[in-house]
Amino acid sequence: MGGFIYLSQEGYDKLKKELEELKSVKRPEIAQKISEARDFGDLRENAEYHAAKEAMALLENRIAQLEETLRRAKIINKKDLSDDQVSIYTTVLLKDLVRNQEVQYTLVSPEESDFKQKKISTTSPVGKALLGKKVGDVVEIQVPAGTLRYEVLEIKLSI
Repeated sequence: MGGFIYLSQEGYDKLKKELEELKSVKRPEIAQKISEARDFGDLRENAEYHAAKEAMALLENRIAQLEETLRRAKIINKKDLSDDQVSIYTTVLLKDLVRNQEVQYTLVSPEESDFKQKKISTTSPVGKALLGKKVGDVVEIQVPAGTLRYEVLEIKLSI
């Protein structure tokens, strides 16, 4: 794998905390379940054993993914950013020109995206289309549901 993975300090800390939780709490819990299930006897027909082994494999996969993300992380600071155009860690106020409503999104890395909190990834169709836009720009974005038309009303730093 190449390049950096851009994260805010908050995003980095959140992933680091998750990794520590998985290693110090979840891994021992699943290891204990495997040990207990092994004591039930014949492993070929032991559903609890196979379920615990599968859970451990998924856990180890997530741990490896988090370790790789944190290893490649580059923490973005406020001094690295500008609010003169849409970029990662900016919050953008948009006017939906079709619905005549205002919407606001914060552009973040894919690892930090959370649509419920209006944090969209810079790699999403909307995020990609907004990157580099300035106040007053109109952008048309093709999404599976059709075409979105937004006017950029305001840009501010989010970290």
